[in-house]
Amino acid sequence: MNLLSYETSQSMLDLLKVNGLKKERVPLSSSLGRVLASDIVAKHNDPQFPTASMDGYAIKYADQDLDFITILGDNPAGKDEKRVVQSGECIKTFTGSKMPEGANTLIQIENVSVNEGKISIDERVELGWSIRPIGEGYKAGNVLIKKGTKIGFAEIGVMAGLNCVMVEVALRPRVAVISTGSEILDLGEESDNPAQIRSSNNYTIAALFESAGAEVVQLGTVGDDKESIMDTFNIALASCDILISTGGVSVGDYDFVKDIVPRLGAEVIFKGVAIKPGRHIMVAQKDNSFVLALPGFAYSSTVTAILYGLPLVSKMLGRTKAYTTVEAKLTQDFKKRSKNTEFTACNIEIVDGQYEVNFHGKKVGSSAILTNLLNSSALMVTGEEDGNLEAGTYVNIILLENF
Repeated sequence: MNLLSYETSQSMLDLLKVNGLKKERVPLSSSLGRVLASDIVAKHNDPQFPTASMDGYAIKYADQDLDFITILGDNPAGKDEKRVVQSGECIKTFTGSKMPEGANTLIQIENVSVNEGKISIDERVELGWSIRPIGEGYKAGNVLIKKGTKIGFAEIGVMAGLNCVMVEVALRPRVAVISTGSEILDLGEESDNPAQIRSSNNYTIAALFESAGAEVVQLGTVGDDKESIMDTFNIALASCDILISTGGVSVGDYDFVKDIVPRLGAEVIFKGVAIKPGRHIMVAQKDNSFVLALPGFAYSSTVTAILYGLPLVSKMLGRTKAYTTVEAKLTQDFKKRSKNTEFTACNIEIVDGQYEVNFHGKKVGSSAILTNLLNSSALMVTGEEDGNLEAGTYVNIILLENF
């Protein structure tokens, strides 16, 4: 079997064309976790006028040399203060209040003594103290949040400050997920056959793609029956952007998926990549929909879904990358198990500002061990040209969070 290199398969994946970005408008309160479909641009300065950053007295800086300064009154937050501060005068001004004209410094309450409507300075402050200048936060015309950003709590707050009642977001790609194989049982199904195993792939992958911003259609499981698989695939491709199946792509007598996909009228983009795990992966396209046929083992299907499924979803959402790759230092020796590009579950820590990798608690075995991805794990990438690596070597790591 001729296998593509991992790098070639990723280049081919990157070249695949998807439909133009589909958009919809949703209320700001419903936009958490969605992906912005257009830049958020500031329409005004923040603040729009000099603003007090704490409670104190608005004064002229030079007046700190005077024996006392007369208090003209209060200036609470939200008041459109019109009084002009002259020499020898001050206005008690509160956090968030517009600074009175004529004042160029705010001296905090703790630095003064108050007596019969006047203040005296106990401790001086610098010129401009505790005043937020115009545009300190941002200036009109600044791009504050870029298109393709996944909306979190900070983005919600900034957009609320801009009075964004409705937000333009990318329409969620529809991803259909199905597990194939007569040996698997869906959740809730009972069997007296101890050779059957509980399906987890369709739930793992559904959760993965939901976290990445897709709308997931859960199709459950289907046995090793060609017609049943064909019918299910056809239904999924009629309404979904991506169909992801697990199982049936290897070379066994009951591995039907690899033969069924071309019969659907889909063009096979590639089949077989020199990676571990997941070398039998198939990527195909029918019209504007894609098929990802992944291996059946749990760890293998999850890794290949990350490597080949998430980039397609990311592209459909208008995002620039599907996941984050960082450089990290090995803290223990690593034995490479194949000549292929390997994706090895590892533990990731930040020590003295640097990512470090270890394999404590990670089991070495088949590509079925999904528990290796528990406990803040990551994927260590080793290339075809790599051999065994010594502690202290720097490697690339795919972070498995914030998709």
